Amino acid sequence: MTSPFLGTYERTGTELFKRLRRLRMTETFRSMVRETELSRNDFIYPLFVVPGEKIRHEVKSMPGVFQLSVDQLVLECVEVKNLGIPAVILFGIPKEKDDVGSGAYDEHGIVQTAVRAIKKEIPELVGITDVCLCEYTSHGHCGIVRGNEILNDESIELLAKEALTHAQAGADIVAPSDMFDGRIQAIRRTLDENNLRNTPIMSYAAKYASGFYGPFRDAAESTPKFGDRRSHQMDPANSNEALREVEEDILEGADIVMVKPALSYLDIIRRVKDRFGMPTAAYNVSGEYSMIKAAGRNGWIDEQRVMMETLTSMKRAGADLILTYFAKEAARLLP
Repeated sequence: MTSPFLGTYERTGTELFKRLRRLRMTETFRSMVRETELSRNDFIYPLFVVPGEKIRHEVKSMPGVFQLSVDQLVLECVEVKNLGIPAVILFGIPKEKDDVGSGAYDEHGIVQTAVRAIKKEIPELVGITDVCLCEYTSHGHCGIVRGNEILNDESIELLAKEALTHAQAGADIVAPSDMFDGRIQAIRRTLDENNLRNTPIMSYAAKYASGFYGPFRDAAESTPKFGDRRSHQMDPANSNEALREVEEDILEGADIVMVKPALSYLDIIRRVKDRFGMPTAAYNVSGEYSMIKAAGRNGWIDEQRVMMETLTSMKRAGADLILTYFAKEAARLLP
């Protein structure tokens, strides 16, 4: 017989087929030949920070996820570091919002304050900051709005200011999530001009206009007051366009590229990794998390098993880094 993998082989004795189950018979065998291995170093843990003190408010649609004041955030980061998770990504909810999202680029803003606190107490923990305006604008959109249009060029100027204040506060990596054209170039130029050339950019390079973001918008209080984000986030039907988006961000200076969401876009993760060979992140988003949590709490699935299976699928698809609300739970299960 002929195999595309092994060439030609012949029947020996009574056995015509290869017994692939032989190496599945024991856990030791399975672990010895396992092709994909999850590690704590793969994880980035998302955190939501709010003004005030001693605040630990659970997000109703995301069991186990909390809005945290800075003092509680630092305690959470200590736990994250002790679990062996190398990085967190911060999302800020300001005390007040306005139509230009001024809290996003205030050097004394909530994320800037949180970064300073984290770097003071746990300097070795990698602090990544989400760079967007949606949590800070009164209308809930990712940029400046004029009439019914979300303006591109005016918005990226503000995003560059926001990224700069994050980096100046001590952020190790800045992560623009808006999907406006040209924002990576604008941020890279601004950082370089301010002697922050060594601050990496993790770009949300292929971010889709997905229905899986609902619980996040509860956590970040960022639901748009009108319209939606389909004018700048990607159409879920498109695949080749994702490669064009990723390529443009790489050319503009991105150091890490991200695909978001993860589970419905494993094919995109694989194509991005194969095409560009860049450090590639996948965002295991809120809706993906909450579905597993809800099904687990109802006894419909084995929650821990499904959690690990889905995270492994992202790594198998080509993700080097996984942003996931499961990071602490998964870290506790890993050897």
